[in-house]
Amino acid sequence: MTLPGNMTLDMLIVFGFLIFVTGLFVLEIVRVDMVGLLMMVLLPLSGVITPTDAISGLSSNAVVSIIAVIIMGHGLDKTGVMNVFARYIIQLSGKSQIRMMTFISGTVAVISSFMQNIGAAALFLPATNRMCKQLNVPISRVLIPMGYCAIIGGCITLVGSSPLILLNDLMGSWWSNNQSLLGNRSFEPFGLFSVAPIGISLVLTAILYFIFLGKFVLPRTETQTDSCSLLNYDLECTYGREVSKVFELEVPDDFYTRRLEELKLRPLYHVTVVCISKRKGRYKVDVPGRTDVIEPNDVVGIVANPEHAQKLATDMGWTLCDELNMLSGILSIDHSGITEAIVTPRSELVGKTFHEYGFRKKLQINPLALYRRNEVILEDISVIKILPGDAFLLHGEWEKFHLLKHNPILTFTEHLQGEIMHPEKAGLASACLILALVLALGFKIQLSIALLTGAVSMILTRVLTLDEAYQSVDWMTVFLLAGLIPLGVAFEETGAARFLASFLAGLADGGLTPITLFLIIGLLTSFFTLVTSNIGATVLMIPLAMNMAIPCGADPRMAALLVAVAASNTFVLPTHQVNALIMRPGGYKVKDYIKAGSGMTLIYIVVVMVIMYFFYGITA
Repeated sequence: MTLPGNMTLDMLIVFGFLIFVTGLFVLEIVRVDMVGLLMMVLLPLSGVITPTDAISGLSSNAVVSIIAVIIMGHGLDKTGVMNVFARYIIQLSGKSQIRMMTFISGTVAVISSFMQNIGAAALFLPATNRMCKQLNVPISRVLIPMGYCAIIGGCITLVGSSPLILLNDLMGSWWSNNQSLLGNRSFEPFGLFSVAPIGISLVLTAILYFIFLGKFVLPRTETQTDSCSLLNYDLECTYGREVSKVFELEVPDDFYTRRLEELKLRPLYHVTVVCISKRKGRYKVDVPGRTDVIEPNDVVGIVANPEHAQKLATDMGWTLCDELNMLSGILSIDHSGITEAIVTPRSELVGKTFHEYGFRKKLQINPLALYRRNEVILEDISVIKILPGDAFLLHGEWEKFHLLKHNPILTFTEHLQGEIMHPEKAGLASACLILALVLALGFKIQLSIALLTGAVSMILTRVLTLDEAYQSVDWMTVFLLAGLIPLGVAFEETGAARFLASFLAGLADGGLTPITLFLIIGLLTSFFTLVTSNIGATVLMIPLAMNMAIPCGADPRMAALLVAVAASNTFVLPTHQVNALIMRPGGYKVKDYIKAGSGMTLIYIVVVMVIMYFFYGITA
């Protein structure tokens, strides 16, 4: 068999694997992590690399760093650090759509520079939805800017995105294998904030792009999601719409103070009071009982349907608010909601009433309705003797439901949202993150070891249990990365990367200037990351770009940096995890990403090239 030029059989096999992997990514025949596992198996079986090289990705600096970042991000989320930060941003944004979009996008960008961008975007999704409802702004006008800034924010630090976490690892491997081309020049890895000028410029440009051109490129899609709706379809079919939404009512200053049992709100209006805010929010009663009082100027949170809420407000002379204001934090769907639970035969509730058991006081949960023998009971459910098999509709904080889940008195019929938060450990979680950053920045500790120190510290300080740490890791990303690293090794060891670089350089007859070469690398990486994955594009393109840089007199380190940054230029299609996350809540179609992402893609390339020219010294 005659092969073209200096190509060897091993090179041909590696190029075949490249086509094979690209086809699997584009056609989505198997999951992306399965593609990585296939490479770990097929590459050594083909003989192009050794078994040791095939599994080397599992112990690489990049894989360890990604695992540590995910664990620390989960610890920060579980302790409520990000939620506290988000509340301040929501207060600062006020009622302005532009300011809201700017603050949310900018904040998500900063957070995603230190944690997974998918986590940063998911954290702000409920708050963004709530704010859009309050301002009567289509959420589709906000989620794309937020999602794009979450992706771009990963370019501010070397731990913000998988391509940048991979950067030094892949560069070091190439450097050690190409000393003859470098004249024994020592390898200088990039620091944590080496990429910051590019990332900050991109975030600012993206925000300005949507401020001035958002009305032209963003859709006005209205979603059918109702942020106040508490029941899913199955529960609504069972219990009806009597307890379907939360409302906020303001009590006038001339109201005569009375206890809840005196007002008879449940028998008269089928209304359940679930929260009372007193003294302008300085004091709250989260689960009011029958002896709690309603006083002048209180703000009352209720669960009811719109007709009954309006009738209550009219009869009592209270003001029914159009939206949640004072109680938005307590009654928002990301903080509390409704679920169904069934009484087991062995439950200690059997034969008792909720009032006798002290259900509200002990468990901090509001009972709303009872379903027994095909009948929905809304009145006097606190004084009805409980039987095995009774189904109750309950309202409360998700955290309280999770605590009750471990108590055998009730069995939940649905998956519970949220998780148990530990705000008392927020300081410890923040300290662990700061420790990791200090080790990486101040003491020049290898990034994977510094981040792993922060993750292990969270476990030792009981911010997370070891099981929670294991469960938080996205193993699909880990095995995808670990499986694609050997493909990059194969490109290097077989000489395929150098052959391809020489072939592409030969097509230009040696006339490529560094700036032209970098533009080609940026465009090629941007295209490749759209049809495969940013990890795959990085692993394959960094060795190729560094090989191409040498004949053109360009710095191979800068070529590698360009690839790692350009691998986040993925806006035109919803293939990125963040774009996929916001697609359904925003009501987006593929054409919406093409419309908004095309301009963003071009601006991204231009900004990166300009910053690299002026700040990083690439020559024309």
